[in-house]
Amino acid sequence: MNILVIKANNRPASEAVSSKMYETFMNEMDGKDVNVTTYDLFEEDTPYFGQEIFNAFGKVQNGGELTDVESRLLTAKQKAMDAISAADVVVIAFPLWNLTIPAKLQTFIDYIYAAGFSFKYDAEGNLVSLLTDKKAIFLNARGGLYSAPEAAPMEMAVNYMRNVFGGVFGMQIIDEVIIEGHNAIPHKAQEIIAEGMEEVKASANRLLEMVVHA
Repeated sequence: MNILVIKANNRPASEAVSSKMYETFMNEMDGKDVNVTTYDLFEEDTPYFGQEIFNAFGKVQNGGELTDVESRLLTAKQKAMDAISAADVVVIAFPLWNLTIPAKLQTFIDYIYAAGFSFKYDAEGNLVSLLTDKKAIFLNARGGLYSAPEAAPMEMAVNYMRNVFGGVFGMQIIDEVIIEGHNAIPHKAQEIIAEGMEEVKASANRLLEMVVHA
């Protein structure tokens, strides 16, 4: 089983809870008989998705010469799709920033959100998911409290990821660990984070158990 772990935060684990979640998950994987690949979005070259990539598509079809940005975009897009194609399980460690996901993670999704790769339309115009053979795990941290009914509609990180990876792509979301409230309730922050890290460890070990029985 090939496990792809996407790291979507470049802040140190001492300061950022989702980075600590990533490190905790990877520590549980360390030394185990599993094939784990890390895709660090802040280390990868990820030019933003815009008109340049459509220009590049046209030039590829017509034999035109690519600019540096166009070439980088095509390379980055292909690398992202290859990483997803090779994975059986995709684990994504990401924060809630300003009610949504980091721009680097959005860019990665833009690369793989492609008709013919992650979805298609049937003859009647219905969307058909194409990544239904893959599984996903979300590791998310958010300093505020968004599980409350009045705040839940504002949360556009985990909800968005569910809609994209589970809804459009058709991956089976087998686990979610969400740590929240450590900024909103500072006197309980250490307790909240510690309990969350135990959940991350448990999620990693559930995945390892799945690998053993695969």
